[in-house]
Amino acid sequence: MSLVVLLIVAFGGTLLTYVLGKVSHRVRNFLAVAISLALAAFVACLYDRFVEKTFYFGFFGLGLVLRLNMLSWFFAITIAVVGALSIIFSLSYIRTREKTDFYFLMMLLVNAAMLGIVLAGDLVSFYIFWEIMSWSTFLLISYNRGPALAAGMKYIVMSIAGSLAMLIGILSLYVSFDTLNISQIASVIGSASSGYILFILTAFGIAFGIKNAVLPFHTWLPDAHSEAPAPFSAVLSGILIKMGTYGFLLVIYVIVGLKLFLGLGNGLLSFHSMLCFLGAVTIIVPTFIAMLQTDAKRLLAWSTVGQAGYIILGIAFGTNLALVGGIFHFFNHALFKSLLFFAVGAVEFRTQTRDLDSLGGLAKKMPVVFIGTLVGICALIGVPLTNGFVSKWLIYKTLILEGSGFLAFFALAGTWGTILYSYKLIHNVFLGQLPEKHKTVEKAPFSMQLPVVVLSVAILLFGILPGIPLKVINAIGISFGFESLNVGLWGITSETGALNTVNIFAAVLVTAALVWLVFRSTAKSVLVAQEDSYAAGAHTPVDKYHYTAEFYNPLHRMIKPFLRDIIDEFYYWIASSVQRLSGSVRRVYAGDVGYYVMYIILFLSVLIFVQMKWKVW
Repeated sequence: MSLVVLLIVAFGGTLLTYVLGKVSHRVRNFLAVAISLALAAFVACLYDRFVEKTFYFGFFGLGLVLRLNMLSWFFAITIAVVGALSIIFSLSYIRTREKTDFYFLMMLLVNAAMLGIVLAGDLVSFYIFWEIMSWSTFLLISYNRGPALAAGMKYIVMSIAGSLAMLIGILSLYVSFDTLNISQIASVIGSASSGYILFILTAFGIAFGIKNAVLPFHTWLPDAHSEAPAPFSAVLSGILIKMGTYGFLLVIYVIVGLKLFLGLGNGLLSFHSMLCFLGAVTIIVPTFIAMLQTDAKRLLAWSTVGQAGYIILGIAFGTNLALVGGIFHFFNHALFKSLLFFAVGAVEFRTQTRDLDSLGGLAKKMPVVFIGTLVGICALIGVPLTNGFVSKWLIYKTLILEGSGFLAFFALAGTWGTILYSYKLIHNVFLGQLPEKHKTVEKAPFSMQLPVVVLSVAILLFGILPGIPLKVINAIGISFGFESLNVGLWGITSETGALNTVNIFAAVLVTAALVWLVFRSTAKSVLVAQEDSYAAGAHTPVDKYHYTAEFYNPLHRMIKPFLRDIIDEFYYWIASSVQRLSGSVRRVYAGDVGYYVMYIILFLSVLIFVQMKWKVW
């Protein structure tokens, strides 16, 4: 199947779903699921194919190109699978909401646009699909109205700024090389000066950094996640912000090339070193902010910002193993973060709350969602036998072997913080005692449980058999000019050692058996009244029957004076300054003809004065 047909199915199916939704919501739901699953199947069938074809001539003298290689396929299959699961999850989640036809239209459209981005072979097509994705995202973030509109506006303003920076870079490339074909630019950009290449990397880096929510461009993401519908939050965190990751890979390794990228600057002042440092800071700051959140989705949003730091750190470090770790972590994060947002969405659907201090004890009420959350949390932390362990291990190993102790410390510290907020999430929602008001909570609907089960199985599968995705990622590295890694089904072997998940699997089984024997030999637990609950001698708060409720309050009181998002405040200062300036400019347009006549006379007077002075000079 050609790439043109694939995009026709994606975009045409989106429109058809919306039209048929006006006739029957059941037909709409069936068609939305069918199209999303068909796209996943079609993309899967394109594995190991390499295509580059101009599909339209005459766009202001430029040809529009579609291209498929291993990099674009890997991102496309991730987009298609997560997109299909989000559509299935939406069937129950969005059923009672308003404007459901519009919701499915935007969900399918944003998925189609992301497919277009990764299949684009020229920068014009790339930019068009990028804008479709950005504006569809804005409409989905704003879907719930109210505070969601403010979150959507915050996103779209920053997105427009990034798009303008990208547009400047695209126009500059066209003026310099008279082409916007990605392959042709890559073949001639080596003749450009290092200053010009740095300018291109900066222009595109701003656009991709905003979409990837890298510090200092992260401020839109927590608000967007908090207000967007849960199925779209899974797409937003799992794959949409990774379009920034794809952009970084495209501009660094495909357009500019590794050699030129690493040659920009020296030592700590080199471009790749500063990008690595930015990735490390992005790991630390949001991770520890996540610990203090009481809104489950906001906690996961800050977690997403932190995990993006690992991806950027791996990509920017510039070695084969680091690149593989960074790309693998993109894939892994798409799976486990989508899973966690689905789980939180299912809990919110049944309990009508995301407040971590108001939940608890839902493990027996929602067992499938609980197990899925546990698997997702383990992958997020990097527990062995989950996919997150493998990608983080590759990044840690690279940093340590290359002598980057400072960056390695940041990466490890990020994992320590991840353990803290992850435990808070799963304990406050599923463990502890069940509040009386949630005694009648039912299991999540099947359409919500299915994506949770599929992603849980995938996380464990690729944690035990990481060679399946690593073979694809290794091929991507080879296409970038790296040597092939020794990748097997169970892991990676190198000169400095091997990662073999068989040994880890055996060790985990033995440890689990020993733990089970210890617990079986101890006394059984005794049920007590919910009021008979204490933590370190202190009674738990009323209606909050788990000891982690308000657990971080002492820490929060100590650091509250310093807990300010200075970057966000800076953006708001710019916005308020522009608003004041605009208010002053508006006074010029008084609506009185006399004022406009006076403006014209003053302008002519200035021109006459300048002309007289010019003659004297």
